[in-house]
Amino acid sequence: EKKGKDRHAPIYAFFERVPRSIEVDGRPAHEFKCGVHGCKGTIHRYLDTKDAGLTGNLRRHAKSCWGIDVVSAADGAKNADEVRTNIRPGLLRDRSITTAFKRKGKGKVTYSHRQHTHQETKGFKSLMKTGRPDYYLPSRLTVSRDVHLVFARTRNHIAKMLREHNGKVNSTTDAWTSPNHRALIVFSVHLEHKGKSLTMPLDVVEVAKVRPRTIECSNA
Repeated sequence: EKKGKDRHAPIYAFFERVPRSIEVDGRPAHEFKCGVHGCKGTIHRYLDTKDAGLTGNLRRHAKSCWGIDVVSAADGAKNADEVRTNIRPGLLRDRSITTAFKRKGKGKVTYSHRQHTHQETKGFKSLMKTGRPDYYLPSRLTVSRDVHLVFARTRNHIAKMLREHNGKVNSTTDAWTSPNHRALIVFSVHLEHKGKSLTMPLDVVEVAKVRPRTIECSNA
């Protein structure tokens, strides 16, 4: 508990609030997990040494993940809570150190009047993070980007698998009319993969609208 009270230095703001108590080769230690989303780095601090309170290893990792300028800016804060409140939110939003500071100058302030979606409202984020303050909620742009990336990688993986398949690949088509009266055609492939029958839809195409024409022919 005393160790927890001593973790007020600004550098602790770049890691999870409560470290995990572990044992490494029989030695008691604290495991600090980096606060950067996607970083799996952890820092071990042994508790049976005289320098257990030093933060050199934490600073080295923070500089590699957050940047030297960010760590330097955090050094000017009173404590870790001030860094979490005033510096980290701006950095997590657009990764820019300039957002961590108040606006300077007397220029005109402009605002964006774009209507926010329900997913972007403060109330929704507060509800989703209730009891889980460390949860990460991606923005709609991040979700859209990731979905496109997954689709592209999946398409390339399937294309490579079909090209390298040592056997027969059967293709089929099917057509139907959707409830909104649009005609669609699906292209699928059927093959044997690792001893099991595999069916995959490759593409769905909307049929172009066909306008029938009446051609009158006269016998001369």
